Amino acid sequence: MKYINKLLLGAVSVLFMASCVDDSLLDYRVDKPESVVQQEYLNEYDVLKSYVDRSASPDFKLGAGVSLNAFNERGLVYSHIMSNFDEVTAGYAMKHGAIVKNTGSMDFSGVEKFIATTQEAGITIYGHTLAWHANQNAEYLNSIIADREIEIDPNDANNALHAVTSEAKANIWDWQLEYTLPTPLTQGVEYTLKLRAKASSPFTVAFWRTDGSSTNYGPDIAFGESWGDASVTFTPTMDATRLQFCFGTFAGDLYFDDMVLTASGSEENLIENGAFDDEDLSGWGKPGWHSYTFGVEPVAAGPATWWTNLVTNSDVEGDDVSSFFATEITVGPDPATIGAAGTGADGVGRAIVVKSGDNPTNSWDTQFFVKAPQQLLAGQAYRFSMKVKADKPATISSQSHNNPGGYVHWSMIGSPAVTTEWQEYTSSGVISGDQAGSNGMNTIAFNLAEFKEANTYYFDDIVWEIEESGNTIPLTPEEKADTLSWALDNWIAGMLEVTNGYVKAWDVVNEPMDDGNPYELKTGVGKTDLAADEFYWQDYLGKDYAVMAFNLAAQYGSPEDKLFINDYNLEYNIDKCKGLIKYVEYIEEQGARVDGIGTQMHINTTSDKDKIVEMFNLLAATGKLIKISELDMGIADGVLTTNATEEELQAQAEMYKFVVEKYLELIPASQQYGITAWSPLDSPDNSSWRAGEPIGLWNESYYRKPAYAGFADGLSGE
Repeated sequence: MKYINKLLLGAVSVLFMASCVDDSLLDYRVDKPESVVQQEYLNEYDVLKSYVDRSASPDFKLGAGVSLNAFNERGLVYSHIMSNFDEVTAGYAMKHGAIVKNTGSMDFSGVEKFIATTQEAGITIYGHTLAWHANQNAEYLNSIIADREIEIDPNDANNALHAVTSEAKANIWDWQLEYTLPTPLTQGVEYTLKLRAKASSPFTVAFWRTDGSSTNYGPDIAFGESWGDASVTFTPTMDATRLQFCFGTFAGDLYFDDMVLTASGSEENLIENGAFDDEDLSGWGKPGWHSYTFGVEPVAAGPATWWTNLVTNSDVEGDDVSSFFATEITVGPDPATIGAAGTGADGVGRAIVVKSGDNPTNSWDTQFFVKAPQQLLAGQAYRFSMKVKADKPATISSQSHNNPGGYVHWSMIGSPAVTTEWQEYTSSGVISGDQAGSNGMNTIAFNLAEFKEANTYYFDDIVWEIEESGNTIPLTPEEKADTLSWALDNWIAGMLEVTNGYVKAWDVVNEPMDDGNPYELKTGVGKTDLAADEFYWQDYLGKDYAVMAFNLAAQYGSPEDKLFINDYNLEYNIDKCKGLIKYVEYIEEQGARVDGIGTQMHINTTSDKDKIVEMFNLLAATGKLIKISELDMGIADGVLTTNATEEELQAQAEMYKFVVEKYLELIPASQQYGITAWSPLDSPDNSSWRAGEPIGLWNESYYRKPAYAGFADGLSGE
């Protein structure tokens, strides 16, 4: 743009007249700096919120992300925001990590001042956020679900049956402990033997029943170095009169306590003095030629013991198949197939379904794997149980592997005989050196091709437990869920008590969907780089954590509050947008209320416009309130403010205009909650968010950018 510099012309004219020079004077023209031209053009715009068409969308909120502390100072930030926006969202200071202390107490003083400041400014607050995995006080949350300490009195002792063997012999039956039953066991009746036991070194004791002339074998009983529970269920094939515990290959100390033998449907203990409270050993004995000693004696209490289940989704009611793998899956994708409803044990729930091929060469041509999340070494006591059936009767053998397909040993938990009816198979023991190998084992492999024809197998209620001990004991999943349910309730109740009456809209759940599996929830399971403030409520409360959060927000808030779910990359990954919508449907199916969906839109000048349109159409079709919750925009390839060209800044203005226009065009007016500019100013070099990028509508000196004009034109439709 060119113009006559009138000030300069006037000065020159005065000089001309004073000197009486007879030369003619031409107009002197100069180029006005483009930056000045640009700023004059932008200065012609009014404040940003004036471009909202209040007649079309009277409830539309033009929002801005702010630093709570900077806004509370009532300085430049306050004036700037108050002039241009209707609503503010605190970037951090209303989140769990900012409010909840390591003791669990909550400090709302900053929030209370924030409310007072916004009231003075005549603008509203959008609450952000109640349930998220980031910006949490993870130290506190982890502390309340940490292992529970157990107070153990070293002087506390109880009686136990103690057997001491001097040497390990060649055969398991070379040391025997017998109990003659007061009443013989009845053939065909199911019995359960429960006891507590330990050994001076891990060992598996052979458990037999006998009528004096023939023997029933197994299942055996695993002894660890700490007290642990064992359970054996069996059905005698004869009217057995004695129980035998054989440990001929063991040298050391064995302890038995709290023995209870019951018949199915009865609670009567068939073992007299099974708790060994006194020294009466009626019925107990050993073969006369055995030289080991046994008797009742006090045993000091040791570390606590417990059993930990290594299998995720044991009951196959969830969709997680991380513990299950198979070869030759013919129904559904790898790594394992979950059957339809009704395929589970006794027709209830679902099962893992594996089909074996026809005419196999080897028994292992089809294998089903159950994988633990950790390496197990020799000496580790374990218990395994599962329910299983097949379309055709078959016997399946088991192996130990180091990862699925990493064969270690030919035998692990026996060879279940599978029928066409559901039955439970159990095994317990101690992992041997052969089974563990040199590097440990973590997988039980079942060979499903023993039967030489194609067959279909069904597995359900798979439990693989290991015995652990110590002076602390982990909370059960149920205990952790109960504790965290209380913590979530306490947090939401506290925040809404302080803000109720002024904050009328909330991000109740933030960023729930997984980027790689956009129809599934995010998880921290398996992550080795968790941030100090990262905590995944959903890993402990399950899929219904959002149901709980929305119900709590409705319970403690006001009926007119607008409750949102919010996520990012919905315009980049359309499946994630669809996954979020599906999750909203699920939340509402469980009885909770979701009023709106927020799309963050941290985008670039080269973001796919077609996908932006598709996202808006999908969100509009939900009938929910739709909010652009955190809009900011970088220049392609992460161009920094110092390198941004005029052409790139104009492209940014055009994209801002496009996004705002399409929101107003594709989202019905009745569903338009509004748009929040997440970073009104360009990001400083030292920022934790898109550092040094020209993402704002103003630069860092509060001068309007072309992006401001694009945003305003989008709002006004001009």
